[in-house]
Amino acid sequence: MSAADALDGNGVLDTLFRHQVTDLLATRVLAAHTGSPVAFQPTMGGLSPKVLLRAIERLRSDSDADVSLDALASEAGLSRFHFCRAFKESTGLSPHAWLRQHRLEQAMKMLRESDDPVVSIAVALGYSSQTAFAAAFRKLTGEAPSEWRRRMR
Repeated sequence: MSAADALDGNGVLDTLFRHQVTDLLATRVLAAHTGSPVAFQPTMGGLSPKVLLRAIERLRSDSDADVSLDALASEAGLSRFHFCRAFKESTGLSPHAWLRQHRLEQAMKMLRESDDPVVSIAVALGYSSQTAFAAAFRKLTGEAPSEWRRRMR
């Protein structure tokens, strides 16, 4: 007995097939209704939505413990290499780049909405120094954090 026969005996293949046909039909109906051409491109690779959400939640966590790539990959059941590749395929950014962008978006919000000193914001976001924070911020925006804050207020 093959694995496919075992799965089919439980009705799993039939269920998967029905889900796939339903998705395809919904895509075609939506495209026809909106007048847009049908360009069906199945997604290949990447992380499943559930695994991606869990990884992003871990990256967003406010814990002081640095989330390691090994821990994220292990939780996803993948090697570091495959996790990084799949994460980038799902988000367009490597896990490190995603985390850096997320932290800088938080910094922008904090700079706009609070009067906290730049050094306090840098420490709150896990930067080792105000200099490291300012360099990362300048790389993203082209401005120092204090200049950006003055301009945005």
